[in-house]
Amino acid sequence: MSPCVQLQNPANSPLDESLLVEAARTALAQAGAQSRAGLSIIIADSETVREYNRRHRNIDAATDVLSFAAADLPEAVDAAPVYLGDIIIAYDYVAAQCDARGCCLTDALRLLVVHGALHLLGHDHDSVNARENMWRAQAASLQTLGISPALVREYADG
Repeated sequence: MSPCVQLQNPANSPLDESLLVEAARTALAQAGAQSRAGLSIIIADSETVREYNRRHRNIDAATDVLSFAAADLPEAVDAAPVYLGDIIIAYDYVAAQCDARGCCLTDALRLLVVHGALHLLGHDHDSVNARENMWRAQAASLQTLGISPALVREYADG
């Protein structure tokens, strides 16, 4: 059984939803996450993501992706699937980044899904060691998806 990945695209942004679901499932599988684990991917606009960023992180700025981990379920509900949380991607923000940097939009979206899924799995990049571990896991997922890990530099650094 594959991890449960739900994708919401209320604005019908032009994308191949199956590729984003595949990216999330790949990150979960690479991390050895339970097959009963699940998450949601929400495709939003930059203003929506900016509002989430302001409300939940006290940062009044747009960004490309945010991850919100779900609260732990009580032990009595151990038969329920493990819901990891939500990944929210600002489609227009990512598209503008890709236009400015010459990146493939689909690959950048898949990178951000992998990145967000890794955050939901407990990875972070707040120290050198944590960043190396997260980047290693991210590169393994990207390689499985057939995406060059160089995309990380291309997308982030231009």
